[in-house]
Amino acid sequence: MNMGRTIKELRRVRGMNQQQLADSVPLSMTYLSLIEGNKREPSLATLRSICDVLGVPLPIVFFLALDVDDVKKEKRPAFEQLSPALRAFLKTVFVE
Repeated sequence: MNMGRTIKELRRVRGMNQQQLADSVPLSMTYLSLIEGNKREPSLATLRSICDVLGVPLPIVFFLALDVDDVKKEKRPAFEQLSPALRAFLKTVFVE
């Protein structure tokens, strides 16, 4: 799961820099940087706060953060086939 990449991407789409998001959550910018770099895993409460500030439902963020390695081997072909279309749809509805 690549939660850091997903948060960073959503933050950028919202036109926010790290300091703005960190101040809004509130978190230290250093901790947010560690989250975005996948060096720290935020608590569920922190994730909820980040999602609230970014205006994206938590389950959508979890799906967008999924990597193929998070899916059982026997389900990976279906995931790889469906994921691009689902991601594009979810971004259109919930992000853009």
